[in-house]
Amino acid sequence: MDIEKRSIEFVPHSERYGHPKRLFTIWFSANMQVTTLVVGTLGIVAGLNLAWTCLALVLGCAIGTIFMAAHSSQGPHLGIPQMIQSRAQFGVLGAGFPLLINYLAFVLFTAANGVVMRDSIKAFLDVGDNTAIILFGAISFVVGFIGYELIHRFGAIMSALSGILFLVVAVLALQKPLPIGAIEMTDTFKATAFAMTVMQAASWTLGFGPYVADYSRYLPVNISSKQTFWYSYIGNLLGAGLVMLLGALLATLLKDVTNDPGSAIGSFFGPWSKIAMIVVVLGVIEINSLNLYSAYMSGMTIFTGMRGMTRISRSTKFIAMALTAIAATWIAVKTQYNFFSYFSDILIAQVYFLVPWSAINLADFYLVRKGKYAVDDMYNVDGQYGKYNFSTMAIYLLGVLSTVPFMDMSFYHSYFAQIIGSDQSWIPALLVPATLYYCWNRKRFLHR
Repeated sequence: MDIEKRSIEFVPHSERYGHPKRLFTIWFSANMQVTTLVVGTLGIVAGLNLAWTCLALVLGCAIGTIFMAAHSSQGPHLGIPQMIQSRAQFGVLGAGFPLLINYLAFVLFTAANGVVMRDSIKAFLDVGDNTAIILFGAISFVVGFIGYELIHRFGAIMSALSGILFLVVAVLALQKPLPIGAIEMTDTFKATAFAMTVMQAASWTLGFGPYVADYSRYLPVNISSKQTFWYSYIGNLLGAGLVMLLGALLATLLKDVTNDPGSAIGSFFGPWSKIAMIVVVLGVIEINSLNLYSAYMSGMTIFTGMRGMTRISRSTKFIAMALTAIAATWIAVKTQYNFFSYFSDILIAQVYFLVPWSAINLADFYLVRKGKYAVDDMYNVDGQYGKYNFSTMAIYLLGVLSTVPFMDMSFYHSYFAQIIGSDQSWIPALLVPATLYYCWNRKRFLHR
C-alpha cells in the first residue's frame, strides 16, 4: 500500500473515490476501544446507578454526534482537511490560534491512549511500563504516516474484530447478577452526576469535530451530504454509545475497569485473554493513528500558513509526525501514574477550547456562507480571507471565556459548577460563539 501523497492541499476531483459507507466503519471502529469504555464508567464512579448512567450516556452521545457528523459533511464539499477550513473564519494566519489548541489536544489524547494501553500490552509482551508505551506510540506513528487509505482499511477490519470482542464481553457480562438497585429509576436519580455524565459523553463525541472531515475529504464532490452525515452519525453514535454502555455495565459489576480497562476485558476470555488483549490494543492503535495524523495536519496548517506553502514533502511529513509522536509518548511516560485525574481533565478541557471553534466553523459553513468558499484563497494570505480576522478571534476568545463560570476541574471549581454540581460548560461553548458569529457576520454576507 502506497504512502498517502496528499496532506494539507485540496484533493483533485480526479483523485476522489469511495462511498460514504466507509465513514460508518471508521467512526464505528474508532469508538470500539477501551478509551471510550472508560468514559462510560465515569457516571458509575460519580455515584449514578446503571439505569440513569445509560440514559445519560445515550443522551450525551446523541447530542454531541450531531455536530461531529455536520463537520463530516464538509469534507467532500470542500476537499480539504478540517482545520484548513478555519482559515475562512480566522484568516490564513489567524487560524493558527485555534489550530495550536487543536494540536495540543490531539497530543494529549495520544498520550492518554498510551497510558491506557500500557498494562494491556504488558499482558502479552514481557516489557516494562515505559517500553510498552513507547512501542504503542511507534506502531501508531507507522499507521498514521502511511495515512488515509490504511486508516480506512484498518477501520473496516477493526469494526469486525472489536465488534466481536465487545459483543462477547457484553453477552458474558449480562449473565452476571446485577447489584440491587442497579436498574431502579425511582428514588435513585442524582441530578449532579447525571448532568456530568451527559457532558462527558457529549464531550467525547464533540472531540471528533476538529478532524472528522479529514477522513471524508477524498469522497467525490457529488456524494449526497445527507449520506455523509448519516453514515458518520450512525457509525459514531453506535460505536461510542454501545461501548460506553458496556463500560457502565462493567463498572457496575467490576471494580478495576477504570484503572485497567484492558485487563477487565481480558478477564472474560480465560486462556484466550492474550488474544483479546491484542485486539484491544489494535483498537486503540486505530484511534491513536487518527490523533497523530490530525495532529500533524493541524501543526502543518499553522506552519504552512506562515510560509505560504500548499504542499508537504514526505520527508517533512515524516519528521513532523515523528516529533509529534515523540512528544505524546514523553507526556504519557511522565503522567502514567496519575492517569485518572489527567484523563478527566483533558476530556473536560477540550470543551473549553475545541467546542467554541466547532461552533464558529459550523455557523459559518451552514448559516453564514452556506458552503460557498474560495478554496484557493485559503492558501493565500493576500486572498479574500486575509491574514487575520480579528473579529472572529475575539468571538472565539469570548466563547472560551463563557465557559469559565461553568468550569470544574481537579484544580479549579467555578461558582456555577459548585451550584450545579458539575461542569456544564459545553452548552455556552456551543451557543455563545455560534450566536455571536452569526449575528456579527449575517448582514455582511446577505448584502454580497
